[in-house]
Amino acid sequence: MKKLLFVLGMFLILCNSAWAEKEIVFATDATWPPMEFVNDQKQVVGYAIDYMTAAGKEAGFKAVFKNTAWDGIFAGLAASKYDAVASSVSITEKRKKAMDFSEPYFTVRQALIVAKDSAAKSLEDLKGQKVGGQIGTTGYFTIKTVDGLEAKSYDEVGLAMEDLNVGRIAAVVCDDPVAANYALDKYKDTLKIAAVMESGEVENYGVAVKKGNKEILDLINKGIAAVKEKGIDKELQEKWIGQ
Repeated sequence: MKKLLFVLGMFLILCNSAWAEKEIVFATDATWPPMEFVNDQKQVVGYAIDYMTAAGKEAGFKAVFKNTAWDGIFAGLAASKYDAVASSVSITEKRKKAMDFSEPYFTVRQALIVAKDSAAKSLEDLKGQKVGGQIGTTGYFTIKTVDGLEAKSYDEVGLAMEDLNVGRIAAVVCDDPVAANYALDKYKDTLKIAAVMESGEVENYGVAVKKGNKEILDLINKGIAAVKEKGIDKELQEKWIGQ
């Protein structure tokens, strides 16, 4: 009888393991409001956090988020320290050589933020001056494409905004939802969006996974497709970004 109970117990444990919801750990640099950031209660929140949580509910996985500094976030993915990176990562041809990407979940453009009294309308108007951006981002790469600018890199975009607010630099370039969060909210009395730059190419955010990790990629894509099909993405955009 004891042997039978033991076998039955082991069977139930194995069944529970098989039926258990798969956990996917997402690394995110939570310094990029309103996409991913730490709120007043020290919780990691934002558009991408809600999006991947919703994707998990639709596709049958549990999304877990690990706050990770941008510097080294892709090295951590390559070393399998987490399953994926959901951190406003723009899909680029260069990055696609080193990692795989999900279907896009957000379209973005680069915005130029300057002081309220600045007459600058483009990066070309700022030649000879310092322009800041978070290192390793498409915003920082955009600054580097313009001759005559002094590109200043920051570990966090918020630090660049602080320097701009006190006049240490002439402008900041970053993704447009992030620019809106700072220029239209936190620093609305001192900063403004001077321009939204059209590059001619569509820039999309995607979830990065380790090369060849098809199981994780398929689950994430399944969730993203369901979120879009049900209009959940529109609800989240209204919640976190507005119109």
